[in-house]
Amino acid sequence: MIISLINHTNGKVSDEDLQKAIRAINRQISYDFAPYWSLSADLRLEGRSEKKPSEHTLADMRGDAVIYMWDHIDVDDALGYHDRNDRGIPFGFVFLDLASDLEEPWTVTLSHEALELIGDPETNLFAVGPHPKDGRHHVFHWYEMCDAVQDERYLIDGVEVSNFLLPLYFTASAERGGRNDFLGRRHNGKTLLSFGVNPGGYIGFYDPAKKRSGEFFCGGRSKGRTRAEGQEEREGRATVRKVFAPDQAHLGLSHL
Repeated sequence: MIISLINHTNGKVSDEDLQKAIRAINRQISYDFAPYWSLSADLRLEGRSEKKPSEHTLADMRGDAVIYMWDHIDVDDALGYHDRNDRGIPFGFVFLDLASDLEEPWTVTLSHEALELIGDPETNLFAVGPHPKDGRHHVFHWYEMCDAVQDERYLIDGVEVSNFLLPLYFTASAERGGRNDFLGRRHNGKTLLSFGVNPGGYIGFYDPAKKRSGEFFCGGRSKGRTRAEGQEEREGRATVRKVFAPDQAHLGLSHL
């Protein structure tokens, strides 16, 4: 999978700095992410021929998907933070002002979105797991690679990248001693549980009992809430999931 990266930051991020980030994130994908998920991709910087891409046109894409670096949230025609256009091509946006609101480097946001684009390019995968608040009934969890640990990061070649989940995270009965996220950091003496959330993170889900989507945040008004609200402002991930979730629930989707 090749992900075309288009620089629409109007000089706020230079191509040279973007290439440095691309090199680090490609290393993250190849050496950290792919060995666990058996999914891979390469980010590749492309030129820019259009001023305002939309879900209808992806003129500068040269690969299988595209991510746009954008200086601020003003893309009225874009369907979401990462989604697919009306030709079925996965695409995403990294908004510099949203990264600033999240108080995280844009490289972490780019890493976050790239990994999630690889993990669920069609934004239509779910995993059955316990309700995050009471655990008494099952819900359909969004298949997101980074949201639950999005406040955690690490360095590759001096570039900060996002922590991410491992496949065992999406299992209701995790293996004894198994690892659920790449960094495995301890909070209150414990590592991340399956379908759990670390401080600063959040998870989204569809509740078939209530027939609606929901979110669970760890740490009050966290970065997770800021990211989720930013997505909803652009008819983003939550809205897309609401569209697909009833059909998935009707099919009785099992563990992925």
